Amino acid sequence: MHFSQFNLHPDIHLGIGDAGYIHPTPIQKQTIPLILENKDVLGLAQTGTGKTAAFVLPILQRLISRSSRRAAPRPRALIVAPTRELAEQIFVNIQIMANHTPIKSVAVYGGVGKSPQVKTLRQGVDIIVACPGRLLDLINEKALTLEGIEVMVLDEADLMLDMGFLPDIKRILAQTPDTRQSLVFSATMPKEIQHLAQHILNNPVSVRINPKSAPPRIAHARFNVQKNKRTALLKKLFDQSGMSSTLVFTRTKHKARSLAAQLKKAGLSAASLQGNLSQNQRRKAMNGFRKGSFNILVATDIAARGIDVSGVSHVINYDLPDTVETYIHRTGRTGRADQSGQAYTFASAEDGKMIALIERTLGKKMLDKSLSRS
Repeated sequence: MHFSQFNLHPDIHLGIGDAGYIHPTPIQKQTIPLILENKDVLGLAQTGTGKTAAFVLPILQRLISRSSRRAAPRPRALIVAPTRELAEQIFVNIQIMANHTPIKSVAVYGGVGKSPQVKTLRQGVDIIVACPGRLLDLINEKALTLEGIEVMVLDEADLMLDMGFLPDIKRILAQTPDTRQSLVFSATMPKEIQHLAQHILNNPVSVRINPKSAPPRIAHARFNVQKNKRTALLKKLFDQSGMSSTLVFTRTKHKARSLAAQLKKAGLSAASLQGNLSQNQRRKAMNGFRKGSFNILVATDIAARGIDVSGVSHVINYDLPDTVETYIHRTGRTGRADQSGQAYTFASAEDGKMIALIERTLGKKMLDKSLSRS
């Protein structure tokens, strides 16, 4: 199937070309027609499957079909994301895909000054991409209204709930019309997401793209190593060739910061991505990793949820995640675009139960690597 088979405006197809898209992914193939039909959708798919274009393209079609060229149009579409990085990533993608259209957008999140965001809102935008906290601040300050919202998207809904945004989401929903079209996308589907979807969506269509299956081009390996020896093993691994772009996951922001510092001290090109950084520092870390200025990024799950980097050769679980879904989500950042990838997991005896659950989901045993062979 080709994108040309979707009944989209020619100017949107130009943006699709600019983005380098040719064939729609499974989540795009299934959800775009549903959203174009004005249906509410609950989409479940891993990171890297093309969820952003799956909801952005039909939103652009809706807006351009009745595009207002007034000097200051009020927002008609709202996309809510849990992290600044993800909001920025979605905003950049919208700019590319809407480049040939009159549709205007803005990214609204904390960590940076409000004034530029307010100025852009006053000039008029069609789409707002926002993090909940800053969005509510601007609503409370009368800097914007959501009364004209026709489509609302909750992206990475599972992470939003993990971060405690449910009360904010309910406040935001109360500011939007009941007649809106609602779309919820999530990488995992805990019971809390199901309850949220029931509250938000009206007769939704559910689309699930193998939520618990791992991409087939990823090789999974396990290192049996105690916690106090993991940093030494990590340094040893980086002495090997082939680790051109590596994402290392830790449980805490303190560990991400300290581990990156230790790697840099050892002469390795590394940076951290974690919640204590300012927005400019986080953007610098993201852009540096994306452009190859450094080849190691140590991150927490929350901070890394907005990472969309092609060509990641390795994902290393320095700390084992709490759930199988998180493991799949982490390791799915390598092996993209038909490339092969390596996923290494550091584990000790107490991690046996989680390793067994992961292997059951993978449908195979992880390759057992010893320190002597690493």
